[in-house]
Amino acid sequence: MKPYKPEKLPLNNIDWTRHVTLIGQANAALARYDGILQSIVNPWVLLSPLLANEAVISSRIEGTQATLKEVLQFEANPKEKIDPEKKADIQEVINYRKAMGEAVEKLKERPLCINLILDLHAVLMQGVRGRHRAPGEFRRSQNYIAPRGKPIEQAIFVPPSPEQVMPAMDNWEKYLHMEEKDPLVQLAVAKAQFELIHPFLDGNGRIGRMLVPIFLYYRKRLSSPMFYISAYLDQNQETYYERLRAISSQGDWNGWIEFFLKAISVQAESNTNKARAILHLYDEMKEKVPEITRSQHAVQIIDFIFSLPIFSTTDFIKDTGISKTSSIRVLNAMKEKKIITSLIQGRGRRPELLMFPELIGIVQSESLM
Repeated sequence: MKPYKPEKLPLNNIDWTRHVTLIGQANAALARYDGILQSIVNPWVLLSPLLANEAVISSRIEGTQATLKEVLQFEANPKEKIDPEKKADIQEVINYRKAMGEAVEKLKERPLCINLILDLHAVLMQGVRGRHRAPGEFRRSQNYIAPRGKPIEQAIFVPPSPEQVMPAMDNWEKYLHMEEKDPLVQLAVAKAQFELIHPFLDGNGRIGRMLVPIFLYYRKRLSSPMFYISAYLDQNQETYYERLRAISSQGDWNGWIEFFLKAISVQAESNTNKARAILHLYDEMKEKVPEITRSQHAVQIIDFIFSLPIFSTTDFIKDTGISKTSSIRVLNAMKEKKIITSLIQGRGRRPELLMFPELIGIVQSESLM
């Protein structure tokens, strides 16, 4: 199989008439979701577990096995001994979230560009399995996609040759800043083109999925870069890869655009449902927690358990600024009313690990998809 030659952007074969309805639906669903985002005073606190779950699912598409509960549990108690393979999986998820945070900070100073993508890739690969595979650098050797352990002759897809990578990425960067008829179609094309160029030796899929919320935020389609598309792509993984392969094998961009616009619509609806459910739970806690705890620090307590739905007693005391005696009283009162539950009992110097199960349930719920 010969290396793929990427088409120059912008494309001249988009069937805009075919996509009119889906474009309208996707933009409307996205606008509804952004309405919810704008109503949240502190989205980084309230929707933090959703970002963690996005990192888990995006990494799972690449074969990582860590669950949301395992990631949050590790972060709450990183000194706990765990299987090295599991720890590596968890670190990949943590890096994904770190890279998203980095993107938001850097977009305050510069536009969405190749250098930003390189920086995000360096963060993504830091200290994980791909750390020796040129983190933060475009590849200088030929890569290919094939069943594990199979040679290039049995490849499903061979990305562009190394000398084509930089010209293709230059064209890709220019396209990001062009005025396309619709920004969601532009995002569909940019995401697919990035994954087809496959500019890195590792981490291309994760960066490609990260590109979705970053682009929507950069182009002001969302007020916060908190859009979680990986659940849809994970549930429709076979079609996801089929649509991408159809571009390289048949030049079928319209099939991919259709799939992507539907993904945006469905996922925006799911994101809206989950954000609403979290907001509703937050309002509920604003009534319950002050009554249960009789604490003047009720707001800090609520914000803490929403941003860290699995936490240690040590972190609770440190981050809320509540004294140890008061913290133990508050936590016991919330355990008694089943707002939080004990995950791992404290022993000796080891702190107790606690969980806010209702929030975890919303984040992982498939009925809200």
